[in-house]
Amino acid sequence: MSYQNLSEFIARLEAQGELLRISDEVSPILEITEITDQMSKRPGGGRALLFENVKGSRFPVITNAFGSKCRIGLALGCRNLDDLADRLREILDQSPPASMAEKLKLIPKALRWSRFLPRTKRIPNPPCQEVVLKGTDADLTQLPILQCWPKDGGRFITLPVVFTKGLKDGKRNAGMYRMQVYDKNTTGMHWHIHKDGAHHFHEYRKAGKPMEVAVAVGTDPVVTYSATAPMPRGVDEMLLAGFIRQNPVTMVKGVTVDIDVPADAEFILEGYVNPDESRIEGPFGDHTGYYSLEDEYPVFHLTAITHRKNPVYSATVVGRPPMEDCYLALATERLFLPMLRTVMPDIKDYWMPWEGVFHNIVTVAIDKAYPHHAKKVVSGLWGMGQMSFSKAIVVVDDDEALLGNGGALLRHILEQIDFKSDITIAEGILDVLDHSAPQPLFGSKIGIDATARIAGEHLRYDRKQGESVPDGELLSQLQENDAGFISLRNVYGGSNPRLILMNIAKEGEKNSHFFIESISKIISEGIILLFDTDIDLHDNSMTLWKMFNNTDPARDIVITQDRIIIDATRKGPADGHSRQWPEDIAMTQEIREKVNSNFIIRS
Repeated sequence: MSYQNLSEFIARLEAQGELLRISDEVSPILEITEITDQMSKRPGGGRALLFENVKGSRFPVITNAFGSKCRIGLALGCRNLDDLADRLREILDQSPPASMAEKLKLIPKALRWSRFLPRTKRIPNPPCQEVVLKGTDADLTQLPILQCWPKDGGRFITLPVVFTKGLKDGKRNAGMYRMQVYDKNTTGMHWHIHKDGAHHFHEYRKAGKPMEVAVAVGTDPVVTYSATAPMPRGVDEMLLAGFIRQNPVTMVKGVTVDIDVPADAEFILEGYVNPDESRIEGPFGDHTGYYSLEDEYPVFHLTAITHRKNPVYSATVVGRPPMEDCYLALATERLFLPMLRTVMPDIKDYWMPWEGVFHNIVTVAIDKAYPHHAKKVVSGLWGMGQMSFSKAIVVVDDDEALLGNGGALLRHILEQIDFKSDITIAEGILDVLDHSAPQPLFGSKIGIDATARIAGEHLRYDRKQGESVPDGELLSQLQENDAGFISLRNVYGGSNPRLILMNIAKEGEKNSHFFIESISKIISEGIILLFDTDIDLHDNSMTLWKMFNNTDPARDIVITQDRIIIDATRKGPADGHSRQWPEDIAMTQEIREKVNSNFIIRS
């Protein structure tokens, strides 16, 4: 089913037992985040939360609305996300008609697909404009905008659907870019350099003209999702929304801007961005689990707020996974597989583990057809759209048992790969949030071929089996060399190669290189991962998250024929890393205690 607006979706969530109403007064400063974070970390993603009494605002707030497989399915109107992919595949698999009969058969399908196109209508008093506030009456401080984490630069609008139009072609783009509130009528506009909204802005800046912008907050769930989807430049996200809904999105003109907006949105913020104005934005507790750092971004000036008579403010909280955005990313992973396969049909499936925060690790299954096929796939993906930001790509044979099963996949990689011939280190563009690279937006990547060898490929190196040494004895050997070795964990016991995790204390001149050299003198084989002292080596999700996020492969991975050492610690000048290293996101103890002493989170 599809929803006309957010309220219909909320009603469905409640009917399905997927919504928890919270009537106690809760502050939008940190408290909503802590409650939402605890809920999203529950098995399966907990429930959606509707905060009915938000301090400082008369508007309720909904969070975690997409934060489970059940709720993302309800949001997109499908029982299984792959069902949506199958519908898209039906369109993409159309062959050009070869005869008049085939052309005639295509007409009904084309007419049905045309119903997905967004419709701009003249509607007297549309729902999103039941209340219109202009000039001094338009005041962002009246909205229940969240400060999510203690060291955030302020309050942020976290689930905005930002509408812009190209200066040259007039094409619409809808994207999701966080907005830091500076005062009652200005915010930051966090356009990453590779986003379509930024592309439009650069057109206006080059022309020296201000750019009109409209922002919808609280749209129906499909419109919200579509703003997060990595659509090709120039393709209208509202068309994707119509396709998913099987109903067109109704749009109306803004009241102070010449931009169409969703007629059924809860709130619309209208305004403009000046071509040469910027302001410091951030820090912000981001989906990577770290604070993204301060930087200069354009400034949005508010000209009007319009909203429904009784609107609900929609927000999301991001941080260390799993959180709500993981399920939005899961929808993209499944929905865009058919599009990926139109370009690379040798790809059968793929999986992006949450610990890789969407862009740091991709596992790809292929039907291997010729020697070194896996390396061709890796190179192709690094040159393709959003996939080009992937820091690590692992290629496996088409085996359903490996995708989605982290433990089985890890064992397979350990048992399969040749440390020298199966690993490729390259350079390329990275996501702007990648903090471990020596410079922003560019760094090293790693490709791993874990497919079975076929004719035409050399046999893998027969690794020597290391001496079985108890963990305590091995740790003692390391500590005799230096007391900075704090603890270790041999993950799979007698596996070949061994997988050993270590906590090390980097102090003074004892940098990463120091510990790597010390390990090299004592351990001649296996895979060794280094972590800071505060990392729990028995928390598999934590160690994977740190490994994926804290390593630049060219600098932090040392490979010999029988041994790999991976440095997943924090880096600083002593390690040759001159960029500022961001802090992990963590809530204050005061807020945790306040929330935990309140019955609402236990409801």
